[in-house]
Amino acid sequence: MEPALPLVSEEASQVSWEQRRTWARHWLVDPLDGTREFVKRNGEFTVNIALIEGHQPVLGVVLAPVTGDLYAAARGIGAWWQAQEHGDWERIGTRALAQPAIVAGSRSHGGAQEDVLRRLVGEDYSLQPLGSSLKFCLLARGGADVYLRRGPTSEWDTAAAQCVLEEAGGAVLDLHGQPLRYDRGESLLNPEFIAVGDAGLDWPGKLRDAGLP
Repeated sequence: MEPALPLVSEEASQVSWEQRRTWARHWLVDPLDGTREFVKRNGEFTVNIALIEGHQPVLGVVLAPVTGDLYAAARGIGAWWQAQEHGDWERIGTRALAQPAIVAGSRSHGGAQEDVLRRLVGEDYSLQPLGSSLKFCLLARGGADVYLRRGPTSEWDTAAAQCVLEEAGGAVLDLHGQPLRYDRGESLLNPEFIAVGDAGLDWPGKLRDAGLP
């Protein structure tokens, strides 16, 4: 990591907006994404590192320490997955929205809204529970189609995996259909959002038709 750049994380989040608004670039780090998964010892927690430039993640690294899965992406270079330590790197990509769709969901945060999901992806979908930012990574490698998050998340929870997903061909949108952006004000909380694999679909229209936000 470039030491001259400022850093924001859950452990170092008290930098004021007056100071942050002057930054051209900064690191956004979560050393433990998926605290409940860590406590449960199910292996579904990650280390997330992102570089933010112009309110967007331009570099992202997601590591699952237990399995050794490592995801990395950079703007314009693509998204890559190393399935185990010292293994070969594989370029990954999302898939077209499948029927039936696979919806990634949280193991530790309930509230999957069945009616909304049916309106978004169709009546017959299956739910794939997964912890932390690994849900984004599952979409990025074509293993699922949608992740809908209703409820609070912080910027360090999503930025690295957003870069991975976007470089793999997906998108992360707020519920108005706009790309998720970073460091836009005093709060470091994200709006509610949807992560999708098939970015070519009319997701703003789908969100409106589903009654969101």
